[in-house]
Amino acid sequence: MYFMMHIACNRTTQKQLREQSILKFMLLRRVLAGITKGRSFSPIRHLSNEATTTVAPGVTVPGNLPQPPTFATKEEEREDRKKKLAASFRIFKQYGFDEGAAGHITARDPIEPDTFWVNGFGLDFGEISVSNLIRVDAAGKVIEGKYPVNQAAFAIHSRIHEARPDVLAAAHSHSIHGRAFSTLGKLLDPYTQDSCAFWNDHALYNDYGGVAFELDEGQAIANALGDKKAAILMNHGLLTTGSTLDECVWWYITMEKCCKVELLLKDHQGKAPSMIKDENAIKQANAIVGSKFAGWFQYQGLYRKMVKDQPDCLH
Repeated sequence: MYFMMHIACNRTTQKQLREQSILKFMLLRRVLAGITKGRSFSPIRHLSNEATTTVAPGVTVPGNLPQPPTFATKEEEREDRKKKLAASFRIFKQYGFDEGAAGHITARDPIEPDTFWVNGFGLDFGEISVSNLIRVDAAGKVIEGKYPVNQAAFAIHSRIHEARPDVLAAAHSHSIHGRAFSTLGKLLDPYTQDSCAFWNDHALYNDYGGVAFELDEGQAIANALGDKKAAILMNHGLLTTGSTLDECVWWYITMEKCCKVELLLKDHQGKAPSMIKDENAIKQANAIVGSKFAGWFQYQGLYRKMVKDQPDCLH
């Protein structure tokens, strides 16, 4: 009898522990997602006195998360940036963001910041590596590397890098859903938590002037971008920027997915989809998922996986 009571007691205790664990997990998800209703915009509350990470001024999340690296020399920083740039093209290839020779990602050089690294014109995203990247100066001259520069890449990206000293990297490609969404001539709406990353932080360029071979077209795009982190180029595609290459690439990936989601919503039948109506909730989500740290952090796993799967991109 005692033995049976002991087993029953243990089972009750285990059940209580499981229920407590489930409750804690659910609460943690609500805290991280910022979906608690009926509150004003404020930094996330924490479950305990555990370590926290600041993701934006005045905004912290639970956990001692990794931070962007620092470098002993500019040469080390350049090498790291080139590795991530090469890997990013491979990541774009995996996501299907390539369209023949179209598309480009640029990274400002840390030693000579008026120059930038970019993919050589004519190379497939899947064959880009550190060794075949090219470096271009402010006049469009290739000063390192053996491949020519895509004139459209220079026309657009040179104007952005010049207008925005805070922009370390810029990405533009002809991804399918970004292109399709661009024909609507509108900005992304806050239908989901992820799209809140671009709330009040992306622009629309609605004056397509043909293939951007001329600097005037690039300047017009830079002007439309303003101080935002991304732009929808009407009848053309998406453009994202970042204060790190990591951030820039992640913004492109998630923006493309947000475009896909909204396009799917437009194809709904029956009940109309609902946007997030609580502006405080949108602001809170934007401050977290749209922060520079979040952009940097989300890229890290993609980079590790790519280096593991395709180590030749670093050569």
